[in-house]
Amino acid sequence: MKRANPYPGLHRAPKRLADGSRKVYFYAWKGGPRLPDDYGSPEFARAFREAQEARREPKRTGTLLDVLNAYQRSRGVRRRARGFLDLAERTRRDYAEIIRKQLEPEFGDFPLAALADPGARGVFLDWRDRRAEASPRRADYEFTVLARALAWALDRGIILANPCQRAGRVWGGSRAESIWTEADEKAFLKVAPARLRLAFMLALWTGQRQGDLLRLPWSAYDGKTLRLAQSKTGARVEIPVGAPLRALLDATPRRSPIILTTEDGTPWTADGFRSSWRKARIKAGVAGVTFNDLRGTAVTRLRRVGCTHAQIGAITGHKNAEITAILEKHYAATDPQLARDAILKLERGTKAPNRPPNRPAGAGSTEGEA
Repeated sequence: MKRANPYPGLHRAPKRLADGSRKVYFYAWKGGPRLPDDYGSPEFARAFREAQEARREPKRTGTLLDVLNAYQRSRGVRRRARGFLDLAERTRRDYAEIIRKQLEPEFGDFPLAALADPGARGVFLDWRDRRAEASPRRADYEFTVLARALAWALDRGIILANPCQRAGRVWGGSRAESIWTEADEKAFLKVAPARLRLAFMLALWTGQRQGDLLRLPWSAYDGKTLRLAQSKTGARVEIPVGAPLRALLDATPRRSPIILTTEDGTPWTADGFRSSWRKARIKAGVAGVTFNDLRGTAVTRLRRVGCTHAQIGAITGHKNAEITAILEKHYAATDPQLARDAILKLERGTKAPNRPPNRPAGAGSTEGEA
């Protein structure tokens, strides 16, 4: 007698890992929440049952406060509905502050059933517009937190609609001028202490985020390659180490399991690093750029030397669309060096000068003469 399937609708997604092995990921249904890896365990069965129950009977009662509270206890690796507890520590802290100070007072009593109302989107967009009067960029960030909490709730079947999805942005600014120039680099490296010079070179030659670099262990470096998993996206990158960075790493004493450390050899805190970095930047006379701008600077420089989107993404972990957005909207669109390089290529590729031959002085046109 054929046994009944204990997990009807279960979706299996095999994936080949970086080491060549294969792993199967389990989801409650295709497009549903991911389940624990230990197939058939009590935890696996419970997660499957809870996901199916939530799908059959969406929890449409309650208020947005219930969703915000549940979101802050959530886990989940799906990119568009990532759980709160799977975010980087700094991101969790920022999100929690926005939820507590902005979203709960403003929308805590908003009925979940009203999220599917056609007018709900306007309510949230109006709030964002009001917040944007003080700071458009901050308003976008706060709106993103709300949209992601709702995306998680929609994915789990807690709500029926996310009126904040695909809402675009208020802030129209760009960081077109916010790339580190070679002059900025030279000035900073001249005055920065060795521990910050190493941080600068790591960022410029890997294109990684500050948080990931501050946690990067020596075990990730084998003398030729750096390997890490990005905390924000989960993307795994394997970066060949360029000669300038390799020389600096090899000359750095290993006083801690972590590569980047303070003067006394202890790992940096995020706040401590930002404070020391700011002091060094000011001392160097460098303005208008931040440590985070080194990530975009790396993308720009890689493109400038002819790297393809795929090559850039293999180093920085960006998707093709993200690289395009950086180059077109934020950096390359106003990069004068790219324009100069393009004209030089045109000059070298032009075999004959595009100008009329010299003519005797005083010679007139004979066009139309008999």
